[in-house]
Order: sequence, then C-alpha cells, then structure tokens
Amino acid sequence: MWRIWQMIEPIKVLTGLYIFLGLLAFMIHFILLSTERYNWIENPKPRKTAELVVPGPVAPVALTTAA
Repeated sequence: MWRIWQMIEPIKVLTGLYIFLGLLAFMIHFILLSTERYNWIENPKPRKTAELVVPGPVAPVALTTAA
C-alpha cells in the first residue's frame, strides 16, 4: 500500500476527494430543494399525508332466531 502512495501525491488525492464530495453534497441538496415534497425553504410546514382513521365502537347486533 505504501508503494501506491509513493506513486501518487496524497495531498492532490485528498483535495480532489474533498472537492468531489462537497460538489456531490451540494448537488443532492439542490435536487431535494427542487422537489415539492422535500423543499424545506419555501414549504417549511409539511402537508398532512394520510391521517389515521380509527373506527368507533360497534353496536352489538341482536341475534334473532327465525322460527
């Protein structure tokens, strides 16, 4: 492994890596800001998607016998 680092300069590799990761992070954030769902600047309050519907108590059914 040390021979690889002798062939290439670690400063240039790490600088390129940091620049690439920074650009990738900015690109991901701008893509998310361009969507309606994940735009946290123009739409800070999220819309209610689906509310939980809880059924009420069921009335007991009288059993009738057919005679």
